[in-house]
Amino acid sequence: MADVLNIALIQSELSWENPEQNRRDFTKKIEGLPDNVDLVVLPEMFTSGFTMNPARVAETMMGDTILWLKTLASKKQVAITGSLVITEDGNFYNRMVFVHPNGTIEHYDKRHTFTLAGEDKVYTAGSKKLIVKFKGWNICPLICYDLRFPVWSRNAEHYDLLIYVANWPSSRITAWDTLLKARAIENMTYCVGVNRVGTDANNNDYSGHSVAYDVLGNRLDQIPENEVAIEVVALHKKDIATYRSKLSFLSDQDQFSIT
Repeated sequence: MADVLNIALIQSELSWENPEQNRRDFTKKIEGLPDNVDLVVLPEMFTSGFTMNPARVAETMMGDTILWLKTLASKKQVAITGSLVITEDGNFYNRMVFVHPNGTIEHYDKRHTFTLAGEDKVYTAGSKKLIVKFKGWNICPLICYDLRFPVWSRNAEHYDLLIYVANWPSSRITAWDTLLKARAIENMTYCVGVNRVGTDANNNDYSGHSVAYDVLGNRLDQIPENEVAIEVVALHKKDIATYRSKLSFLSDQDQFSIT
């Protein structure tokens, strides 16, 4: 069990629908990380950008990107997470993978597909929440539009870390900033959001605003906006226990199930 979890947030530009180039770019960034990093977080659809042409970039769970992730995770002895386009059983998924250093892979399929961009028409929505157990930490991985739906992120599992990966445009970045902080506070958890920067092929502009919050909503990072940036943030397990003991808000949450 690790009391301290060192997490690397990689805020990056993405090459449009070019998995090979994106893998090369992220290889340099990940290989350059310090040895004490435990977990690396990449943006949503980090191999392609937020494309509605999944057939152009889709891979399988035995494809080049998964093999690359497993190789790099083993080489650096880190866990790596982010989402990419996966095809399976005739469907396309916006799938967030969590690759452990030993090669084990867990995954979460985006539940709330972004109807404004037509994501619901080309990607199959997921239905299962995932809690990853890593170095004694319980981690809940979610994707972009999921951020707008607090019931889905509700901390009924008493997880320790909530992660959102995104392609969240600059035009609505205030919502991203506000809701990430709210999710940390309401769930009494560390909350990390990693968003891309740059402009995609649809002329959508992205300003980043990647961030890490503690359980009280205090910002822990100094990642600049509009820039390619990498920052390693230390999360402390004992701080979660201390604040949840003093402020037992999770014990008072409403009891219900999601269908």
